[in-house]
Amino acid sequence: MFPFLLVLLLSFSWQLGASTQPAEQFLHCLSLASQNASIAKLVYTRQSFSYSSVLNSSAQNFRFTTPSTPTPLAIVTPLRPSHVQATVYCCRKLGLQLRTRSGGHDFEGLSYASTTYTTPFVVIDLVNLRSVEINVEQGTAWVESGATLGELYYEIARTSRTLAFAAGIGHTIGVGGHLSGGGYGSIFRKYGLAADNVIDARLIDVKGRILERKSMGEDLFWAIRGGGGGSFGIVLAWKLKLVRVPANLTTCTITKTLQQNATSLVHRWQSIGHKLPKEVHTSFAISRVNSSEDGTMTVQATLGSVFLGGTNEFLPLMRENLPELGLTKEDCMEMSWAETIILGTQFRTGLPLETLLNRTQVSPLSKSFFKAKSDFVQQPIPEQALEGLWRKLHEEEAKSATIVFVAYGGIMDEIPETETPSPHRAGNLYTVLYIVNWGEDENVNSEKYINWMRRVYDYMTPYVPKSPREAYVNYRDLDIGANDMNHKKGSYAEAKIWGRKYFKNNFDRLVQVKTRVDPGNFFRHEQSIPPLP
Repeated sequence: MFPFLLVLLLSFSWQLGASTQPAEQFLHCLSLASQNASIAKLVYTRQSFSYSSVLNSSAQNFRFTTPSTPTPLAIVTPLRPSHVQATVYCCRKLGLQLRTRSGGHDFEGLSYASTTYTTPFVVIDLVNLRSVEINVEQGTAWVESGATLGELYYEIARTSRTLAFAAGIGHTIGVGGHLSGGGYGSIFRKYGLAADNVIDARLIDVKGRILERKSMGEDLFWAIRGGGGGSFGIVLAWKLKLVRVPANLTTCTITKTLQQNATSLVHRWQSIGHKLPKEVHTSFAISRVNSSEDGTMTVQATLGSVFLGGTNEFLPLMRENLPELGLTKEDCMEMSWAETIILGTQFRTGLPLETLLNRTQVSPLSKSFFKAKSDFVQQPIPEQALEGLWRKLHEEEAKSATIVFVAYGGIMDEIPETETPSPHRAGNLYTVLYIVNWGEDENVNSEKYINWMRRVYDYMTPYVPKSPREAYVNYRDLDIGANDMNHKKGSYAEAKIWGRKYFKNNFDRLVQVKTRVDPGNFFRHEQSIPPLP
């Protein structure tokens, strides 16, 4: 890595006695490796006054902020790439595990927590590495992994009303994690996943080298665009291909209850949503509510849509393809692409563009207690089976549960499964996200909510693919399998159980890349790609 520093570190190794605490050893190593003792100001250990606030600052799933959750030995908040290089070197030298956090939205908390206390670990929090540089003429952007999608979108919108990036609507999500897992959003049927629109990257590998696309090679570049974070190195920054959108898009929302034939509407949509033009995004959010008519409990299905065009073009299209919806002009609004993102998370209009810069937005998937799972659907679910699913929403534990259906199709049917590690392309009608939330006062009984989620997942088994039952890696779920963290090299046999669900046949290529670039399995966590023995 740095020949002079290696000699320097070895020359000072006599100072570290066997009785030195791991945190002290780590800090001492960092000060030498960075040639600057002030790096200690960027490191928070359990003895630091601000340790808990820094750890929890971007912890999005509060399930992993409880006293029983294993926490890192130290948190490093680097200001420059050399700080990251020094951290990688010192963790390797001292036998510490390393985890990387950009926005903290890993559903199982694996970017900042662990399932075991066996091996001490360090977290690199990229919060200070969040610059965004837009090149309007070239239609590209360089964005550091610690930026949020909202910070990226804000900079795009400030420079052009007709440029966008094809990624998710959750503006607090970290760019690094989102791109590492694929990333879909409201214009992905037109332009593909976020990872499909990455054209270069800067990565620090296990040897501490900074590599770009040319120097890392096409196999590693392929693997980091959807192969899941925390397996191949630390991506510092991404070069993105921006896309053209109209100055005004159309967004519509309409809600139907069971009494308003929501079931038949959702059933019909299953055969229509994936066939609509690429410019149309549709999804259903399904939850339970009290009826406005008599106050009794019912289920409502809210259709949200975004169209790359005007209302006058969109309404006839929907009336022709889904007349049962009864969509009217009053259900729709025209606004800029950035404004559709704000509306999608804030559920109201008129908010300033700076709303996208809020990193602490509370939602069912951020700054809350939750469990989530995912599925992909390739055949329409019968109406009777949908009714059975709605009955699950009437159960006590489902008072704060939501099931989201997002239509696939469009360009996703045209991109090969092997284009990036994200294989969920042609043949999928829609994807499903299951979410259940609960309050802090109920967390002592969190297992009852998690068990409800597992019952719903089991109920859906007959209606989704089986070999494998596919899952989306950005909706991480340790229920589908996990690595044994006591086994340093990892196990291919263990990992392929969950790996094929996320990556299908791309899993084997990911393993081959891992074996070449990180044969010692330094970058690892409970669902990281293992090397071959």
